[in-house]
Amino acid sequence: MEPFARLDAIAAPMPVANVDTDQIIPARFLRKPRKAGYGQYLFHDLRFDDAGKERPEFVLNRPAYRQSQILIADKNFGCGSSREHAVYALWDYGFRAVIAPSYGDIFYGNSLKNGFLPIVLPDAAVGRLSDLVQQSPGARAVVDLEAQEVIGPDGASWWFDIDAFRKHCLVKGIDELDYTLGYRTEIEAHEVALRRSTPWL
Repeated sequence: MEPFARLDAIAAPMPVANVDTDQIIPARFLRKPRKAGYGQYLFHDLRFDDAGKERPEFVLNRPAYRQSQILIADKNFGCGSSREHAVYALWDYGFRAVIAPSYGDIFYGNSLKNGFLPIVLPDAAVGRLSDLVQQSPGARAVVDLEAQEVIGPDGASWWFDIDAFRKHCLVKGIDELDYTLGYRTEIEAHEVALRRSTPWL
């Protein structure tokens, strides 16, 4: 995983509520190997028509938003099934954070476990950010994880909450296994001491 500290990037608006994981990545692509990358399948049926041609009206097909790394979404983003592939697709495409009023619970957890930052802000704040990046395509926003702050294109800022353990892992660029292995010396010492004190086990 990559350490996450401060992200200054183009933000793309997707003001649609209840975007589910099947819209983020359709089920038929889930058998693809992880190493092949899932970015090409992100929002596939929204990005492309039946002939495989880009839909020009879809936000990520517009030149100003092609390099976006921050997604401004809407309520209940990532609802639906529990597939981690939805996070893989966002990450492999180039997104590093999403901002929305609420998320599907499993998607939210999967995001944090895979180095992707789902930020919860009030409806009004998300609406303002979405309006700003729609009015000025290519506008940038800042996500400062250390300060737990989002700064919009107009300079307005909002604080966001995040679990301290998840923040630590994101900032360090580690997952739960890496975190546990960071205590390997202590774990091994405990095991040695336990064997000595309870040789009958």
